[in-house]
Amino acid sequence: MDWTHYRFRSLWSLPVPCSVVYDALERVEDYPGWWPQVRSVNRLNDTTGVITIRSVLPYDMTFTARETRRDPGAGLLEAAMTGDIEGWSRWTLTPEGTGTLARYDQVVDVNKPLLRRLAVPGRPFFRANHRLMMRAGRRGLLGHLGAV
Repeated sequence: MDWTHYRFRSLWSLPVPCSVVYDALERVEDYPGWWPQVRSVNRLNDTTGVITIRSVLPYDMTFTARETRRDPGAGLLEAAMTGDIEGWSRWTLTPEGTGTLARYDQVVDVNKPLLRRLAVPGRPFFRANHRLMMRAGRRGLLGHLGAV
């Protein structure tokens, strides 16, 4: 097993139509305003930006995200990531009643040296850290969309 390889999936049930959720999620530069763990997003061009995140554990992760797919009709947003983490992430939005089921998938390898050294003992903490970040993101998005 490669202890620095991670697969994450989060499901957010949101009482807001897909098109509204999609509009919010595609504006990555707005994430720091509603997602506390997204510390900064610096756009390099229309499809690429440098993102810094930090959750509960005392370390920042910085990576470049490059849009690889944007399909509003299919409810898909996908990005390739390089830097402290390398891999990809994808939002998939599907109708759920009058709201939306937002599925976030991420497959990454950790490149940050400290996290690589702590890969085995730290793995449960890193996974919990990610869950807490995603929980706060859902709560922040609901507030941003006025759905709380």
